[in-house]
Amino acid sequence: MKPYFRPRRLRENPILRRMVRETRLSVDQLIYPIFVREGKGIREEISSMPGQFRFSPDMLMEELRSVQELSIPAVILFGIPAQEKKDPMGSAGYARDGVVCQALKLAKKNVPDVLLIADVCLCEYTDHGHCGIVREGPETGQGTIQNDETLEILAQTALVYAEAGAHVIAPSDMMDGRVGAIRETLDEQQFEHVPILSYAAKYASAFYGPFREAVESAPKFGDRKSYQMDPANSREALKEVELDLDEGADIVMVKPALPYLDVIFQVRQLSTVPVAAYQVSGEYSSLCAAFAQNWLDREATLVESLLAIRRAGADLLVTYFAKEAAQLMKRGEF
Repeated sequence: MKPYFRPRRLRENPILRRMVRETRLSVDQLIYPIFVREGKGIREEISSMPGQFRFSPDMLMEELRSVQELSIPAVILFGIPAQEKKDPMGSAGYARDGVVCQALKLAKKNVPDVLLIADVCLCEYTDHGHCGIVREGPETGQGTIQNDETLEILAQTALVYAEAGAHVIAPSDMMDGRVGAIRETLDEQQFEHVPILSYAAKYASAFYGPFREAVESAPKFGDRKSYQMDPANSREALKEVELDLDEGADIVMVKPALPYLDVIFQVRQLSTVPVAAYQVSGEYSSLCAAFAQNWLDREATLVESLLAIRRAGADLLVTYFAKEAAQLMKRGEF
């Protein structure tokens, strides 16, 4: 007996196939991560992330203009201070003349139509490489992360970035209560209009390796498993999201993306606010390595990976492939 139902009928014609497509990609969904290094005249490629660079604030403007020309609406900035400015408190992160503040002020003046998101964390600015203040415990002599002591510094950092021109604040540290502390500080200082994009479910992932090289933020001791999430857990991610929403998060993010599509899906079902997902450095670098060996078709794989993240439920895509994806969209490849 021949089949009566033939789903292939809707796949045969490429025009119809495109018309009935369930998941769509738009350039308006893209956020491009950019690394900003203290100094002048710097544009240096990151060895573990082919095609990605560290820019000094003066050189960043050209990169932002290229982002604007591709109609990418937003960037997220990560700062890299001079090595000698790192200290136990991460003070270079909340310095008003720090590298991110310099970049924000220049960008606001020279490329005003690009949405500026400022990542808020201490790991790039501390000499120990952790995302919070470290104190040695008297029992063990080993450093422990001081959650509540860190909140004040994170809130101060967020305020400094808002004053410098950040349109969105994005805390990525995973300290308990940091969204509430940042929201309270911003509101008290008349920045109640500035949204918070919270890294709500950030996992202690092995996929962050290239990023840590890029921003020189590998921890000097231990790991980040006491504050970033256990990769085995998904219900815990929903609890983290609920807490951040209760504290005033306007957008919640899952990080990494492709290894955690199930978490993105569950967060989308739980939340009515926009959901972002971060296709992190390790995802980017591993795909680039496969592309370099001709093991995977670059354009087809790039598109499929972003579609998978969107299909899982992400409204916004933070990806190092943003510029390449935008170029494909201009050509009508999506």
